[in-house]
Amino acid sequence: MRKRIVDLRNSLAQFPAEFRYTGHTAFAALPVRYAFERGAWAEAANLAISPTPYPQAEAVTWFGRSIGAARSNDLKGAKKALVALQGLKNQLEKSNEPYWAGQVYIQELATLAWISLQHGQKAEAIVAMRGAADREDKSEKHIAMENRLSPMRELFGELLLEVGEPAQAIIEFERSLQLTPNRYRSIAGAARAAEQLGERLPAQKYYEELVALSASADIERPEVMVARRFLAKE
Repeated sequence: MRKRIVDLRNSLAQFPAEFRYTGHTAFAALPVRYAFERGAWAEAANLAISPTPYPQAEAVTWFGRSIGAARSNDLKGAKKALVALQGLKNQLEKSNEPYWAGQVYIQELATLAWISLQHGQKAEAIVAMRGAADREDKSEKHIAMENRLSPMRELFGELLLEVGEPAQAIIEFERSLQLTPNRYRSIAGAARAAEQLGERLPAQKYYEELVALSASADIERPEVMVARRFLAKE
């Protein structure tokens, strides 16, 4: 995602209230995706909450903040965002919006997983993140969020790498890639997991895919630098 698109979005104070929630969720999702894709967790933790009449759109930003805070060791910020997500889920349930309440619950589970990880609760983190991934896999995509903010299966793989489970992590990354092909972070995660396992050929395959995927990038990202160093040795 190019920065100029996000900058253009950020030049607007808010999305016009008269537009439907599809516009509001897209407006909220842009900066969250931009931060997540770059692993800019502190940036995600400090995203501004844009005014919107739609709880499902507001939840998008709070989810960005919750994961960003948890992954940048800001537990206070992560827990504040978790409370906000729970409140928005309750609003959606009271408004008879079961689909969107379910989507926010998936975000809540993922947040709980990364908070648990920061508390050193490995088993609880894995259970919560697996629950988020399984629920997302079973839920249909909605036109308002046709592309996930970040696939839960991919986030699960990244969490498994964090807790030192590369063998399980590579399975989750591969499952994520079946559902959402050519995802930069899933390919990078699978390559990292394979390398940690000492599986040179799979690691080489994934690193080659990562380099090819980034061939027209404006800048060389850290994961691509790692890939080039690995491939040079091979």
